[in-house]
Amino acid sequence: MRDLKIPGQRHPEKAHRPDNAQPTKPDWIRVKAPTSQGYKDTRNIIREHKLVTVCEEAGCPNAGECWSQGHATMMIMGEICTRGCTFCNIATGKPQTLDVFEPGRVADAVAKLGLNHVVVTSVDRDDLDDGGAEHFAQTIRAIRHRAPGTTIEVLTPDFLKCGPEALEAVVAARPDVFNHNLETVPGLYLEVRPGARYFHSLRLLQRVKELDPSMFTKSGIMVGLGEDRQGVLQVMDDMRAADVDFLTIGQYLQPTPKHHAVDRFVHPDEFAAYEAAAYGKGFLMVSATPLTRSSYHAGEDFARLNAARQAKLGMH
Repeated sequence: MRDLKIPGQRHPEKAHRPDNAQPTKPDWIRVKAPTSQGYKDTRNIIREHKLVTVCEEAGCPNAGECWSQGHATMMIMGEICTRGCTFCNIATGKPQTLDVFEPGRVADAVAKLGLNHVVVTSVDRDDLDDGGAEHFAQTIRAIRHRAPGTTIEVLTPDFLKCGPEALEAVVAARPDVFNHNLETVPGLYLEVRPGARYFHSLRLLQRVKELDPSMFTKSGIMVGLGEDRQGVLQVMDDMRAADVDFLTIGQYLQPTPKHHAVDRFVHPDEFAAYEAAAYGKGFLMVSATPLTRSSYHAGEDFARLNAARQAKLGMH
């Protein structure tokens, strides 16, 4: 994995910020370094197709496990974001022009990896009129053509500066799961996600269901940023009001001293309580653990989500 420990080089836009102490991680956060042949094989296929993965760019703690199993989350539209969220390890700046051949390369890699389920995400591209929506749609269509047996999950930006046709283009390409993360409670947006708007993101998820009621929707938040339990429960209620099917909750991990500080490490018992509360509020699927990330075990979770919907339909 790439060296993510030099914030002055990787994150010049964050260099002026004061350092935040990085607390020692508890035992339940620690993961093993990747060494398996499966990890190496996945890495080689990613390199061969000149692709970017969020696993590397975001410094995901689960990369070793996922890559060992042939799972990777493809990040399209480059590795430079137009936003400067304080929690995120992806560099901020002026992105390059879109690579028109990227959708085909992603599709080829998905086929070569033999994926049952793929997650496609991206940086924010506020520099593009459609926020990159058509590029998402082209990537979905390319995967459908090259790997027709693979189910597709998209984890999209918020398309905040675009017209309604941007979201419509992605939904019309028919991904199996539409994911957009709220990331945190609304009271922390100005500090954690300053370029985004909580209720816009919530409305985006609601609009997906209006456009296609059969499409699964998914969203996630991090805890340990300074939120309280009541705030998390309110986000759950807001998501359910927008008919979100699948919720993920994971521990925020500070990438470098220049990023937002970790407020605390949430104990696994608290995650279990959040999971129970979420199921009680009507989510079809919930993943709430310290190491949960949007794409972690996404394929297995999609199969369970599908089964949960079928069981629910069978009750009516």
